[in-house]
Amino acid sequence: MTWLIVGLGNPGKEYRLTRHNVGFLVVDRLARQQGIQFNKRRGGARIGEGRVGRQKVVLAKPLTYMNKSGVAVKRLVKALGVPLDHLVVVHDDLDLACGRMKIKEAGGHGGHKGVQSIVEQLGSTDFLRVKVGIGKPPDPEQGADYVLSPFDKEEIPVVEEGIERASEAIEAIIVSGKDRTMNTYN
Repeated sequence: MTWLIVGLGNPGKEYRLTRHNVGFLVVDRLARQQGIQFNKRRGGARIGEGRVGRQKVVLAKPLTYMNKSGVAVKRLVKALGVPLDHLVVVHDDLDLACGRMKIKEAGGHGGHKGVQSIVEQLGSTDFLRVKVGIGKPPDPEQGADYVLSPFDKEEIPVVEEGIERASEAIEAIIVSGKDRTMNTYN
């Protein structure tokens, strides 16, 4: 059974190291650790195929921009025949402290437009999410500008630790199962 690991973010150099692209950064880290290259395009996403342990995985970074992530995810789920219990979506979270990581099973979108798009397109909330905290903006009215801004210099080591922890958690989900991993990492 194939696992589909989708990192959420926006394509393009101008967004590469922004807060909203933490999902891309996590799947990039996982790809490097597993020797997987993003060398194909499929279903509106850049993908890389490989293995984590004995399990086949497809890592994906949608090219549809954050708010339309569900379009690419739905296409990939259908094309690959991935059941929703083998879909992991990795994304940023304003409600978690910078660098903190949390695994969530099912539930609402929490105001995250990328997750909302996925829920709408799939017609289901029954997939795992690995969330990496980006902290709250100083002014709540500036959320959109905040998520598209780069991390402050002092935040970078904290975020890198969260990215590493999220990548390790995804490996553990695939190899050891979600329940055991959630007990260990949450």
